Amino acid sequence: MPRYALKIDYHGGAYAGWQRQAGQPSVQEAVENALSALEPDAPGIAAAGRTDAGVHATGQVAHCDLARDWDPFRLSEALNWHLKPAAVAIVAAARVADDFHARFSAVERRYLFRLIARRAPLTHDKGLAWQVLNPLDAEAMREGAAHLIGRHDFTTFRAAMCQAASPVKTLDEITIEERALAAGVEYRFHLRARSFLHNQVRSIVGTLERVGAGAWAPERVKDALKARDRAACGPVCPPQGLYLTGVGYPQDPFA
Repeated sequence: MPRYALKIDYHGGAYAGWQRQAGQPSVQEAVENALSALEPDAPGIAAAGRTDAGVHATGQVAHCDLARDWDPFRLSEALNWHLKPAAVAIVAAARVADDFHARFSAVERRYLFRLIARRAPLTHDKGLAWQVLNPLDAEAMREGAAHLIGRHDFTTFRAAMCQAASPVKTLDEITIEERALAAGVEYRFHLRARSFLHNQVRSIVGTLERVGAGAWAPERVKDALKARDRAACGPVCPPQGLYLTGVGYPQDPFA
């Protein structure tokens, strides 16, 4: 059966996460239902990352096996037709080798977290960013984030329900952008690693927000990391600001 990689964009607000769940809407279910409309016996799909409820994606990747030899462009167009009106879109499709696996072939995952500081409620960005009321110290957050770069035991920043075999991960990048808005300031946190623990990004950003707000000194992030204790973590920020923006492979299937 020909194998295809799909690059998927979705608004996570209406879904209980990526993974199919009984009695709750999921992104995986939406895509699999669209595939079934094309090929009723199409098997299930596998994704690069299982995003949580409320988390968005602009570059999720999944793979599927189909009986028909589809032109990739026509496949994406057909899937998007059957996905309507769901807040899910196939932005690219590509024919890949039979041993390609969206999850296990991945060598990098990239996340963005959007945080907006302003007094007035969010309107256009409601459900798409985490809002705090007061501006943050971006430079202090960068100082705190520097302690997390590299290979560490991230037990402090790991959800209690995390199923990863080890809390040791290598965090390759945390970049923090500061953007002035017409009303308020937006902070964009870019994180990159081969893989992440459950809630790791939201735990890190929630902790760095405490630094930016002046409640934590930047050095306290280092102490929290060394504690290897979930209780030492700052608050876990809400999911609506988090986006899976890209997945890296030895060869980009969509190039």
